[in-house]
Amino acid sequence: MSNTAIALLGFTSWTLFLVFSIASLRGFWSLKGGHALNAFSPDGSDVSPFSNRICRAHANCLENLPVFAAIALYALATDQTAITDPLALYVLAARVGQSTVHMISTTVPAVLVRANLFVVQVVIMGWLLFQLATS
Repeated sequence: MSNTAIALLGFTSWTLFLVFSIASLRGFWSLKGGHALNAFSPDGSDVSPFSNRICRAHANCLENLPVFAAIALYALATDQTAITDPLALYVLAARVGQSTVHMISTTVPAVLVRANLFVVQVVIMGWLLFQLATS
């Protein structure tokens, strides 16, 4: 399996992991009696700051997964993974890193780390897109 395919599956798996985390946390709070199953705020802010951060990390993944998926699927479909393979796993690592930092902290230094990890992803995806478009 190419690095591009691994990164695409990894990005998708990470997004799904965050969904399971949200569902598990909400299930715990429901069983504990803290919330009715149909009473949760979509952003998780009514459970805890951590719940809100998981929901935001998940939303960030959902915002960026389609862009990365389009680039990766194009490369896979056109047999151009030689272009995307060298950097694809860096996109995945930066995404997991960004989400993890987001869940851990919202301090100014953490936000700066998150922002830099986001910039890494966007720059790499832009570069890959440019390389695919001009090859």
